[in-house]
Amino acid sequence: MACFTVPAAAAIGVAVARHIAKHKEKKEVTSNNTDNMKTSKKLGILELALFGGSFLLAGEHILHGEVTFTFPFLTAINEGPDAVRTMLFEMGTVGVAMTLTIVAVWGAALLFRKLFLKRRKAKAEVKQ
Repeated sequence: MACFTVPAAAAIGVAVARHIAKHKEKKEVTSNNTDNMKTSKKLGILELALFGGSFLLAGEHILHGEVTFTFPFLTAINEGPDAVRTMLFEMGTVGVAMTLTIVAVWGAALLFRKLFLKRRKAKAEVKQ
C-alpha cells in the first residue's frame, strides 16, 4: 500500500548525503581514491536507483487504486485502523526489503566495477 515511501525516504537521505559529499569534494584538491569515480557520483547512482524503484512502485499502486490524487492520498487511511496497521506492516517488510535489495545491488555493482578496474590495471602492468 505504501511500501514505495520507504525507498523514497532513503533516496531523500542519499540526496542529502550526495550534496554534502559534492561540497566536500569541491574543497579537496586531491583524492586518494584509486578509481576515478567520485563519492558524489556513486551516491547519485544510488539515489536514482532508489527514486526509480519508488516511482515504479508508486505507479503500480496508483493503477491498483491504493493511492489516489486526493487527500489523504493513501486509501488505507480512510479504511480504518486495521488497514493502517496492514499498511505499516507492508512498509516495514516489503519497503525495507526493497530498499535493502536496491542498496545491495548498488553495492555489488560498485564492487564488480572495482574488481574489473583492478583486473584491467593488472593486465596493463603485465603487458609493460
